[in-house]
Amino acid sequence: MAGGRGTRLDTDGEKPLSPVAGRPLIDYVLDALDASGVASVVVATSPSTPETAAHVSAPIVQTPGEGYVADLDAALADDRLARPTLTVAADLPLLTGAVLDRLRRAHESGSLTVAVPAARKHELGVSVDTTFDHDGRTVAPTGVNVVGGEPSRTLVVDEPRLAVNVNRPGDAAVAREWLRS
Repeated sequence: MAGGRGTRLDTDGEKPLSPVAGRPLIDYVLDALDASGVASVVVATSPSTPETAAHVSAPIVQTPGEGYVADLDAALADDRLARPTLTVAADLPLLTGAVLDRLRRAHESGSLTVAVPAARKHELGVSVDTTFDHDGRTVAPTGVNVVGGEPSRTLVVDEPRLAVNVNRPGDAAVAREWLRS
């Protein structure tokens, strides 16, 4: 999912191409996907991210750029994407193939929302834009999901690599520190 404008990131450029430690955000995610057991990758771009579409070598599906849910629905309508489909936001520079493979193994059937404890995001000093209650805990979506139909379940993992979504300049600073160490 690479259709974001990056307005919260306070950048003039496209969010997926925003540099963190000298590399575009999307390159980290594509590297993680390449290092995982994922069979194929399709990048969902929008009218807001034409340079991202030109930057990536993976096949592209164009979405309307009307927000994450509308863009996800448009991407999933593409014939190249069979269910279940693993979806990954382009703003996760700490993601690794090993983490993705662990999440894929955790998927049993239906759809899977991957979340982290909101407290972990607070500890790391990164922004928390969306939360929900799951089994009495406040959790935040990670930007990694499996869309496959019913049943739908939430998997909460306390994984710092999934907690750092780069949405604001401070998030980018946290990611840079992790990548340097």
